[in-house]
Amino acid sequence: MDSAALRQLQSPLKQKYRDDPLTAIVTMNAAGVLQPSQLVCQVETALGQVDAGLHAAAGGSGLLACSGDMLLQALVACSGVTLATVATAMGIELQSARVLTTAEMDFRGTLGIEKSVPVGLTSVSLQFIIDSSADDAQLTKLIELCERYCVVWQSLAPSIHKATSWQRLM
Repeated sequence: MDSAALRQLQSPLKQKYRDDPLTAIVTMNAAGVLQPSQLVCQVETALGQVDAGLHAAAGGSGLLACSGDMLLQALVACSGVTLATVATAMGIELQSARVLTTAEMDFRGTLGIEKSVPVGLTSVSLQFIIDSSADDAQLTKLIELCERYCVVWQSLAPSIHKATSWQRLM
């Protein structure tokens, strides 16, 4: 898709949302069914059921999806799609790109061992490895806009240390 096709695709939606802002508010849903005896939540996705369980650091087997990992996977998906969309809108051709994320969490919080330790992620980093003929200033702007428009990135708690970086594919 090129920038003209993207504008043609999004232009009617943008105009609709300008004319009637309430139409821009969309309710998203997710659902799961618990299997309490197994400590599993079966989550329905567009691609089928995903069985989620405890992370190995909280006593899980490591064989089930972990919600923390799923959050990071959602971040990779959202930032990747956002990167591609913003690059298209800016007219930046990406020969290839890869998105990586890492996060830290102190499991003493979620296991109730130490009350002063927060429950949840304490830091998240997001890295883009990009193969493009765009110059460094364009790529820096691309990442800045990706941060701004990525829903999952913006939804992470402001108290979490967040960092992004990019590098060229060599």
